[in-house]
Amino acid sequence: MLPQNRNLNLSFLIAVAVFSLSCINVNAQDTRTRRIEPQKDVQVPPEPQNLDVIKVDSNLVSVPVIVSDREGRYVPNLTVQQFKLFDNSNEQKITYFDSTEEPVNIALLLDTSLSTEGAIDDIRKAAKSFLKELRPQDRAMVISFNDSVHRLCELTNDRKTLEKAIGNAKVGEFVGTTLNDAVVEVARKEFRTVTGRKAIILLSDGQDFGSVVPTDELLDEQSESDTMVYSIYYAPEFQRNRDRRPFPRKGGGIFRRGGRFNHVAHQRPGQRGQRRIRHQDGAEFLRELSEITSGRFYQSELTDLKETFGLIAEELRHQYRLGFYPGEIHKDGTVHQLRVKVDAADVAVRARQQYRAQ
Repeated sequence: MLPQNRNLNLSFLIAVAVFSLSCINVNAQDTRTRRIEPQKDVQVPPEPQNLDVIKVDSNLVSVPVIVSDREGRYVPNLTVQQFKLFDNSNEQKITYFDSTEEPVNIALLLDTSLSTEGAIDDIRKAAKSFLKELRPQDRAMVISFNDSVHRLCELTNDRKTLEKAIGNAKVGEFVGTTLNDAVVEVARKEFRTVTGRKAIILLSDGQDFGSVVPTDELLDEQSESDTMVYSIYYAPEFQRNRDRRPFPRKGGGIFRRGGRFNHVAHQRPGQRGQRRIRHQDGAEFLRELSEITSGRFYQSELTDLKETFGLIAEELRHQYRLGFYPGEIHKDGTVHQLRVKVDAADVAVRARQQYRAQ
């Protein structure tokens, strides 16, 4: 009986051991399951972000500044200590200062309305010569406008792409000069997210005809922009075709959009209508557009455009940029006036004039 009992005991022990190992394995699997499954339901929190930095960057007010002597020569090597910046007459701490020749972003706007017929080749040639004034790190885009706005090239530093885009600028088939819409297209869309030095170079006779955006709205927006507008009013003899040319037969000419005369889009009651009448003088309008953006107005023959482009490129390379945080302000859409002073003798200062608290 003893050997038999031993066999029974041995069998019993083996059975107990197998059962124990099975329980351990099941528990281990269950433990592993409990450790993994909850992680599937738990959302991993995003990495903490510096909200102060995001808020501060969004509030930064950028102020481009050009400083020149009384003879128009640019004044280099000024330090931040020589600048004073005022927001509604309250001096602000300048927290951003740049005097280096950082890259420039330029939108080249070419008037290709019917009034430029006979001059378009000269305009293209002059525009291509401007590309030679750009440095490798500078970027440009090309937009033409006639009865509608045409984006010929995105912002790029590829010179071949830019030359091809300028070559594709063609005189429109229909009466119209959507100058206002072209400037707003750049300001609202193309340059809205672009940081650094920005400028619009506008070649036109200044006569808008058919834009959706009224002149007052354009001027109000650009007065608050950090993009300088350099307008070039070329010789008025190129307007001769506008009054003499009959309406095109294709598409209905000025009645092309929605079957109505689009010039009435500019007629607003009261002051808006008065300003539109006052700006029938294209040169006067371009001069005001440049002045409110702290850019510069040029009146040039097409044969002088190469020299004019050179002057603009040189000025853009000598631009200072200031920045400040307006602090706790009421973001109620009110317009704040900006003023920049420079502690240097016999200098002229052009700078951004205002911004909107929003």
